[in-house]
Amino acid sequence: MRSSPERLEGPLTIETMAETQRRLRLLEDGETLDMSAVTAFDTAGAWAILQAQKRVQAAGRRLELVNLTEAQGQLIETVARAMPEPEKRRRTIPGRPDDGLAHLGRDVAQGLGTALNALGFLGEVVAHLFALVLHPTRLRLTPLVHHMQEAGWNAVPIVSLMGFLIGIVLAFQGSTQLKPFGAEVYVVDLVAISILRELGILLTAIIVAGRSASAFTAAIGSMKMREEIDAMRVLGLDPIDRLVLPRVLALVILLPALGFIASMAGLVGGGLMAWIDLGITPGMFRTQLLANTDVSHAIIGLVKAPFFAVIIAVIGCHQGMQVAGNAESLGQHTSRSVVQAIFLVIVIDALFSIFFAVWGL
Repeated sequence: MRSSPERLEGPLTIETMAETQRRLRLLEDGETLDMSAVTAFDTAGAWAILQAQKRVQAAGRRLELVNLTEAQGQLIETVARAMPEPEKRRRTIPGRPDDGLAHLGRDVAQGLGTALNALGFLGEVVAHLFALVLHPTRLRLTPLVHHMQEAGWNAVPIVSLMGFLIGIVLAFQGSTQLKPFGAEVYVVDLVAISILRELGILLTAIIVAGRSASAFTAAIGSMKMREEIDAMRVLGLDPIDRLVLPRVLALVILLPALGFIASMAGLVGGGLMAWIDLGITPGMFRTQLLANTDVSHAIIGLVKAPFFAVIIAVIGCHQGMQVAGNAESLGQHTSRSVVQAIFLVIVIDALFSIFFAVWGL
């Protein structure tokens, strides 16, 4: 037999919410709610009634509303539409790596898209470089000199210190390993070839990637956020010519010089440690260096510098161009530019090593 309707009286508003919820919790069986005596009704009351309906439906019964006014019915429908739906979790079969494969596929697709986009940006920069050769007056010397100072001259202290310390470490470790065999004199060859051929320019490029790639991304990304690049295009100014080429040329010119400075500092550090630890005087170090180390090692090291410079500058500028209009995007692309630049520098260095080994250089 059907029970008599539960009658709600008075206001169903935010002020009476506690009493309304207490009465609605008593509706354990499916019942009928009579709304004829309700004097005031707002969204809080509609929400309480909807929650009671969901609770009763979860128990397998139904809560029916009667004597609703048109306004009350519309308000309940509006609140029902505005209530968030619970997130439906997809059932997964244990042992099936569907989600992992999906994430892997998306990451691979995103990586390929980024690589193709960066390759297209590199091609655009190269095309502008050729156009600059044909029309040298398009080059602005003021930004070029500015970026040469920021990316080159200001990096000399840290690059010199890095090279000096690397030379000390190589000489110390080399002496520790070669001393038991009585081959201490070959520490000179170890330090010279390692620094001139590989470590000098490689570590210099890594430091410049950390300094300059992040600086390029931050500067261009900030301009992108403030819509200055869009304003340049509206004025008929090419951002590649104005922003990218000066940075690329500055690094191409300065990175070989920085690599040379780091290599010389490394030789000084290695010679100092050989003198302190092994008793090899500066004169003996110089004689051994000139006798057994060919200038080709230094040339091989410096040949890599322009390629490293292009990679660092292009990645830094490209990531800056990808920045969206918020600070979070700027931070993400800045860190991404440093990681990508360092990774590609190491990859290019490995390819050069394989190339020189194949040709016996």
